[in-house]
Parts: sequence; C-alpha cells; structure tokens
Amino acid sequence: MKKNQLGNSDLFVSEIGFGCMSLTKDPSETEKILHQAIDGGINFFDTADLYQQGMNEEAIGKALHKHRNSIILASKGGNEWGEGIDGWRWNPSKKYIKRALKASLKRLNTDYLDLYQLHGGTMEDPIEETIEAFEELVQEGTVRYYGISSIRPNVIKTFLEKSSIVSIMMQYSLFDRRPEEWLSLIKEHNVSVIARGPVAKGLLTDGFERKLSPDGYLTYSKQELEDTIGKLNLLAKRENLSLQQLALRYVIDHPTVATAIPGASTMDQLMDNLTAASLPPLKSEITEKLRTDTKTTYYEQHR
Repeated sequence: MKKNQLGNSDLFVSEIGFGCMSLTKDPSETEKILHQAIDGGINFFDTADLYQQGMNEEAIGKALHKHRNSIILASKGGNEWGEGIDGWRWNPSKKYIKRALKASLKRLNTDYLDLYQLHGGTMEDPIEETIEAFEELVQEGTVRYYGISSIRPNVIKTFLEKSSIVSIMMQYSLFDRRPEEWLSLIKEHNVSVIARGPVAKGLLTDGFERKLSPDGYLTYSKQELEDTIGKLNLLAKRENLSLQQLALRYVIDHPTVATAIPGASTMDQLMDNLTAASLPPLKSEITEKLRTDTKTTYYEQHR
C-alpha cells in the first residue's frame, strides 16, 4: 500500500489507516481484524483514551503488541473522566495531558506513541501550556510527534503558527467538504491531514439505505442525500468502482491528506476499505464532477 509522509515527520503512514473507535468489543474478533489490516498493508492505527473509557486502548494494546515495531500507533488525550466527574470533562492542562499520556501508554502496552494528539481544543484553553506539555513529552521520548484533532479554524490556525504539530485530524468526506477551505494553508505549514469519517457514517457505502436518517446529514436533507447518492452511484458505476471506493479515493487523493481512517467492525468492512488503496487516483475530470455534484460547505463558527 502507498505510504505518505506525515507532515515533516519521518513517519510514513499507509494512505488507508484504521480508525479504531468502531472496533467490535469481542477481543478475539478485534485481534483478527487488526492482524488482517496489517496483512493488507495498513500500518497506521488511531485510537483515543476516551473510546470506551480506555477499554479500546487496552484491546489494541493486546492485539498489536507483537507488531509494535512495524506499526505507527496514535492516540488522543485531553478528555478527563474518573471519580467525581459526571461523564467526562475537557482538561488541556499540562499536568493532565502528561498524566493522560502515561495512562494511555500503560493501556496500550507500549513505552511510546508515534503520534499523540490533542482530542479537541478551544481558544479559551491555556494553549501555550498545552503546547509546552506536548513538546516536553517529545523531549522525554514518550511521544515521537504530536498533532491535534480539531474542526475549529481558529484553533487550527493558532496551532499551525505556535506549535510543532505534524498533523490535524479532521472530519472530511464528499458530504463534509468544510476542510477544503483550509487544506492549502495546512499544506503550506508542512502539516498533514488525517481524515476521519471519510464515508460519512456509512452514507457513502453500498449499504447507505440503512444509514439514511429523517434528519439528513449536516447540511443535507434526507431528500438531498438520496438525490446526491444517486448521482454518485451512477458516476461510480461508470468508473467501475463501488461508492465506498469512490468516496475514499476522493479524500486520499488530496495532497494534504496523508491518510484516511475509516473504521471497520467486520472483516468485510475492512476488505472494502483495503480495496480503495489498490486503485489508482481518480481522473481529474471525475474529481471535478464530484465537486459539482456535492456541496461546497464552510465552517461558520470558530473562525
């Protein structure tokens, strides 16, 4: 599988990665799926301490421990839970970030992370202190590189200017093209995008009927989704592609995107993801047609 440099780091990530949030809770099935992902050429695995309040990290730590030296392992922190906390709360303080990383390493059964990401962020955060925490973790050797997971332009611009991030995780798909306004700026700073949600919660797969909601999706009404999916399906069939392959290629073909991280809770879903990596980039006229057939959208808040 093709591998792309993540920002200006020396990490080269598979263009299709693995978003671990949607993994099954069955440990043996999880291990089978993750091992098959590695066999299929995936080397980038992303999780977070908040997923199942640490249980996701524990499952990944058990499943991937023997492969640790051949994979790129990423997690995220900043959401605190525990005694005296109702649910979870946002805590980007240096003290907590360092404590959270230590706990993640223990659950993941490793002594370092290739990529550690701030799992959110606002302009009201003590941003300099947060950056300092990540920089110190890099100096200590427990984190090789760091990034952020954010869809807030003001937060993204601040970290691009003030920090040494190598990546920004953003929701990006044909049905959520809001990141496109910022991809050039991100590229100018030698930072890469990690694209989550590339198949829009299953709406951009052949099983989209089961995922349609009366409420639609983002700025799309249910009727608009049905109409647009119809157009995309016709285009995919003309190119001898599945809808999912078309959607994944659209995202990973962008030069700012280093990897897309669709989830997979079954072997069939994983194999569908892997097939997109075996295909050539979309022809330019197909990419332009996709942009014509879908909405150009923008972040309206946090600018």
